[in-house]
Amino acid sequence: MTEEHREIERKLRVHALFRLPMLATVPGVASVEKLPTVTLTNHYVDTPDLRLFRWGITLRRREGGPDEGWHLKIPVAGDESGARDEIRAPLQPELPGSLRRLITAFVREAELGPLVTLRTERTPYVLRDIEGTVRGELVDDHVTVLDGPRTVTTFREIEVESVADAEGRFDEAFIDRVADALTEAGATPSTVNKVGEALGPRALAPPDIPDLPWPSPADPVADAVRAFLSQHVRRLITEDLRQRRELPDAVHQMRVSARRLRSGLKAFEPFIDADAAQHLRGELAWMASGLGGSRDTEVLRERLDLHADELPTRQADVARAVIDSALGAQAVHAGHDAEAMLNSERYQALLVALAAAAVRPPLTEAARGPCADLLPSVVTKTTRRLERAVATLRMDGPAEPWHRARIVAKRARYVAEACAPILGKRVRTLAGQLARATAVLGTHHDAHVAQVTLEALAEQADGPGGYALGLLHEIELAAELADRRDFERLWPGVHRAIRRATG
Repeated sequence: MTEEHREIERKLRVHALFRLPMLATVPGVASVEKLPTVTLTNHYVDTPDLRLFRWGITLRRREGGPDEGWHLKIPVAGDESGARDEIRAPLQPELPGSLRRLITAFVREAELGPLVTLRTERTPYVLRDIEGTVRGELVDDHVTVLDGPRTVTTFREIEVESVADAEGRFDEAFIDRVADALTEAGATPSTVNKVGEALGPRALAPPDIPDLPWPSPADPVADAVRAFLSQHVRRLITEDLRQRRELPDAVHQMRVSARRLRSGLKAFEPFIDADAAQHLRGELAWMASGLGGSRDTEVLRERLDLHADELPTRQADVARAVIDSALGAQAVHAGHDAEAMLNSERYQALLVALAAAAVRPPLTEAARGPCADLLPSVVTKTTRRLERAVATLRMDGPAEPWHRARIVAKRARYVAEACAPILGKRVRTLAGQLARATAVLGTHHDAHVAQVTLEALAEQADGPGGYALGLLHEIELAAELADRRDFERLWPGVHRAIRRATG
C-alpha cells in the first residue's frame, strides 16, 4: 500500500545559534505552536552513480516520527516552485516492490544500495491564521551526517511547508512571507536538500542522460543526433514513471515518444549504424504495440460515447450499453497487457539500450558533416514521401491509403520538429503545418476504426442494439468524409510550406 502527498516548501540554512524570529508578526500568521522534538533516522538509497538523485529523485527509509516508512520524492514536472510528490510506503527492512517498480526506467540495470544516513533532531512548529486554520508547518532540523557510527558533519536547516486547504490548493505566497521573515533574521535560502548537502559536489552532476542543447547549423550532425535522442529518451523515461503512477495521458505520451524515436532513427539513417538503428526501431515498435491496446480502447470508447449524444435518447442508451460492456472488458485486458510489458525483461533491456544510445549513439562517419549541409536532405526525403502518399488519396477511395498517408505525415512532422531548432523558421513553419495535417488524418483514422468496431459489435447485438449501432455507424461515416474534406482544404497550405522549406 502506498499514499501520495504533495510537498511545497522553502528551505533555509542557518547557523547553530540562530534564533527563530517572532513569526506571529508575519501577515497571515496569528499563532505559532511548538510541538515536541522528534529524532528521525533517514537511510538514503540510490545507485552508485546517483542515478536517482541526479534526476532530482530521492529515496529513503525513515525511522522515527509520525511519517516513518519508505519515502520516494519526485519533482513535479513543469513546476518551477520546487514542488515534489512524496509517495510513501510502510516501514519494512527492504524496499517495497511498489516503489521499486516506479523507478524502473531511472535505475534500469544498476543496483540500488545504501547511500548515506542522516540523523535529524526535528522540532516542528504549526502556523495558524486568525481562524485557527493551519496554513503552514515549520521544522527546525539539526542534522548529523553519519558514516556508520562516525559523524561526518553536522548542519542546521529550517523548512517551511505549505499546507493545502480544503480544496487542495497551496498558498505559496504565505510560505514565501514566512521565508522572507527568516531571511531578514539571518537565514540563507537554499535549494539543496539535506542529502545533497551530505553528498557534496558529486550531487551536482547532471542526469545520466543529460538534457542537451540543439546545435547550430555549423555544428556536426552528430550533435543533432545526440540532442534528438537525449530529448526523447528522457521524455520516455519520465512518462514511464507517470504511467506507473497511472497519471492522465501517460500511455499516449509514451507512445508518442516511441514514435518520435522510431521516426528519428529512420530519418537519421545515414548517420547511425544501420543494425543498431534497426534493432532499436523494432523494439520501440514492440513497446508501442504493447501500450497501444490500452490507449486505443480508451480513445475509441470516449469517441463513441460522445457521438452517441447525437442519437435519440433511447438509441443512445442502448448503444452505450453495448459499447461500454464490450470496450470496458477490452480495456481491462489491454491494461494487463501493458503492465506485463512494462515489467518484462525485454522492456528493461530496451531501456538500457536507449539510454546507451542517447549518451553514446552509434554514429557513422557521415555524422561528422555540418548540419546545414546534411539535414535539409533529411527533411526533403520525408516530405517527398508524403507528397507521393497524398497523391494516391481519393475522396471516395478506401481508408487504407489515408492510413498510410497519416503514418508518413507523422514521420515527416517529427523530422521537421527535430530539425526546426537547427534549420530555422521555414522548417518550423513546416512542422506547424504538418501538425495540423496529422491532427486531421488522426481523427479520420479514429472515425474509420470506430466504423470497423461498430460493425463487429452489431454482428453480435440484438435488434435494438444493432439498430442503434447502425445509426452511430452513419455518424462515424459522415465524420470520416468530413475529415477528408478538411484535409483537402488543408493540403495546399502544407504543400506550400514544404516547397518553402525544401526549395
